[in-house]
Amino acid sequence: MDQLAEYFKRYPSQRAVACKLMEYGLRVEKGVAYCGDIEMSDSGLARACGVDRRVVRTTLEHISSSPNLDRIFSKLKPMLSMVDMAEEIGCSSIVLIPTDSRVPGIIADVTTVLYNSGIVLRQLMVVDAVESETSTLEIVVEGELPENVVMMLKSCRGVSGILL
Repeated sequence: MDQLAEYFKRYPSQRAVACKLMEYGLRVEKGVAYCGDIEMSDSGLARACGVDRRVVRTTLEHISSSPNLDRIFSKLKPMLSMVDMAEEIGCSSIVLIPTDSRVPGIIADVTTVLYNSGIVLRQLMVVDAVESETSTLEIVVEGELPENVVMMLKSCRGVSGILL
C-alpha cells in the first residue's frame, strides 16, 4: 500500500493505526471505526496499536477528511480466515509463500493441482501484508492434505515456500 505510506509518511503513529485498520478490515465512516456494523472504541484501537487514544482520534478524522483515504477506508470489510481453526472442523490448512505475488497464474496452478487430486477446497485467501512486501496464499481443504499433493503445490509456478 504505497498510497497509505505516502499519506502517513510524516506520522508514524498514525500510520500504525491506519495499517491496523487495513489489517483487520476495519471501516472508517465519519471519523468512527467499525468492524462490520460494530463500533470500535478509540481506546481499544489505541491499545491494539500501542498508541495514545488521541492518535487514533486524529487518524480517524484525517481519514474521513481526506477524499482519497475515505474512498479506501469506507469500503473495508473484515474477513474470516479458517486457517487457524481448520483442524477443529475436519480440514487441513496450508500457507503458500510466493516468490513474487505479482506473478500471474499462481492461483490457477494451485487450484488445478487441488482439482486434479480430488481435493475439496473450503477457502482460498490471498493475504496481502500491509506492513511488508510478503503476501501469502492461505488454503483450507477438507480432510487431510496428502504429502504428494503438498509436494506438487511446492512445485507450482511462483511458489517459494510452504507452511503447514
